[in-house]
Amino acid sequence: MAPPSFISIFYCLIQFTLLYHSFASPSSEAFHASSDSRRHPMVLPLYLSPPKSSSQRREFEGRRLHKSDQPRPNAHMRLYDDLLSNGYYTTRLWIGTPPQEFALIVDTGSTVTYVPCSDCEQCGKHQDPRFQPNSSSTYEPVKCNMNCNCDKDGVQCTYERRYAEMSSSSGVLGEDIISFGNESELVPQRAVFGCENVETGDLYSQRADGIIGLGRGRLSVMDQLVDKGVIGDSFSLCYGGMGVGGGAMILGGISSPPDMVFTHSDPYRSPYYNIDLKEIHVAGKPLKLSPKVFDRKHGTVLDSGTTYAYLPEEAFYAFKGAITRELHSLKQIHGPDPNYNDICFSGAGRNITQLSKKFPQVDMVFGNGQKLSLSPENYLFRHTKVSGAYCLGIFKNADQTTLLGGILVRNTLVTYDRENDKIGFWKTNCSELWKSLNYLSSPPPVTPSDSGSLNGITEIPPSAAPDGLPKNDFSVEFQIGHISFDMKLGVNKSVKLNFTELTGLIANALEVKVSQVHLTNLKVEGNSSLITWAVYPVSNTTAMSIILRLKEHHMQLPKKFGSYQLVELKVEPQKKQSWWKHHHILAATIGVTVTLAFGLLTLGMWLFWRHKRLEVGSYEPVGAIIAEQELQPL
Repeated sequence: MAPPSFISIFYCLIQFTLLYHSFASPSSEAFHASSDSRRHPMVLPLYLSPPKSSSQRREFEGRRLHKSDQPRPNAHMRLYDDLLSNGYYTTRLWIGTPPQEFALIVDTGSTVTYVPCSDCEQCGKHQDPRFQPNSSSTYEPVKCNMNCNCDKDGVQCTYERRYAEMSSSSGVLGEDIISFGNESELVPQRAVFGCENVETGDLYSQRADGIIGLGRGRLSVMDQLVDKGVIGDSFSLCYGGMGVGGGAMILGGISSPPDMVFTHSDPYRSPYYNIDLKEIHVAGKPLKLSPKVFDRKHGTVLDSGTTYAYLPEEAFYAFKGAITRELHSLKQIHGPDPNYNDICFSGAGRNITQLSKKFPQVDMVFGNGQKLSLSPENYLFRHTKVSGAYCLGIFKNADQTTLLGGILVRNTLVTYDRENDKIGFWKTNCSELWKSLNYLSSPPPVTPSDSGSLNGITEIPPSAAPDGLPKNDFSVEFQIGHISFDMKLGVNKSVKLNFTELTGLIANALEVKVSQVHLTNLKVEGNSSLITWAVYPVSNTTAMSIILRLKEHHMQLPKKFGSYQLVELKVEPQKKQSWWKHHHILAATIGVTVTLAFGLLTLGMWLFWRHKRLEVGSYEPVGAIIAEQELQPL
């Protein structure tokens, strides 16, 4: 053991280092590429924490010392929406008792989770109703203290976050029970979150309700759950591929696939999740760049709240040139928006599985020598006006930071292993990942006797089924015939509904074939339409999945269809049949078998009798008249 004096000196050095990093950090809580204002609404990291984060660093260090061999549950959560259509992915989170449901943007660059509050003075119209603190029996305001900014009355803690695209969110801090859905092993937990009073910019107009913050910081959902010791210090994200959307999110540690590629992530470089990028290869050839180009300012940052990727100027031009030189059979064309100089190419075809035959492979090489191979869907997006054309989803960054958004990790399981300071990448089908993880086998949380307890683990149902939605606990005897649901759609009279497109969207959202979705009734009243849909045939397992998706508002319709509301859902069992109808196949089979056997037996007896008769009657008496037999030619 080292002498006490040495330990003291070493401890002081650690404290000095932590304080230095804390005060040396920029004062803003987010950075973004500033060279392309059109892209900014898709970018959602926040500004850096104020200098008092040194205490957070000490808490972080202390937390990492507490390792446990006990297996801990994970929060398995689906991801919805599409990265390029919506600019983000959302997940469902329930807050309060009884639970109130919200669609939150998944953002690794944010440190606060927040939703609109019922008394919000300036909040937009979002997907779900605002949070009602007075309706939750477990809600507690976070009282003013020395570790937070206080409201004007000095009663409650407040928060304020500003975004690079000139949007902002501010409000008060509250504490309540948050639930992660029926597919999660992790039971509901108490956590601090933001209750918005003011929204501006894109936060005001977006469809999603708010943001779930997964960054490093005291108020981060991850940090709060890890501090409680209920999950491991790791989480994973998996974004769906081009034109597919969806995916999965796991809060807590998972077993890494054996061929997962890892890179070091320095938690002291900045609050953002950075990676040790050294080189980029195009078609197997390295770009002629110094490795230092990827290590300037904040380094290379991985951010789920950013849609596209942004490279420093010299790296961008090198990448653009290398890609263009490899495209021999494609024609460069103008982008979909004449106001921006997008780099697009036509002639690649609509089949995205064949893009690798037209566009080169890109490799990201890390400091440890391992590399992540990117397919074309990881650096391209579809041209919205020219069929079979694609554009580069990587842009020039006026900032010296290399910012890698969600497009770069589509169909890639990304594990943020915070405990071991590394990030892993594994190529897979993210839209099917939740099935392979067998989420539906997780037991649902149960209601505790004391749901208002502030200490320990509080278990409550993550969500209650809305009126008219049946519970998905079908017994073996109950066989599903079909599912029908009423959708109230609010549309502008000038918009003509395209029911073929709408049917396809619903089928895709429910993960069934288009031929299984049928419009059975339509009633128009003013600007709203009441549409009845039926889905059949469905198995019990498929029915459970459909009901879950409808309950969690999985259907995300384009803006042109307006807003929709699920009015009623019915599960119709298979119609009971009479004894004869139920057994007619078996009865018919038995009847045919008996008839055939009797016929064969009769035929055999007749042939036997005829053969014996011929043998007995073959002798003819002398002088008998025999008919003349005609000789048949050979």
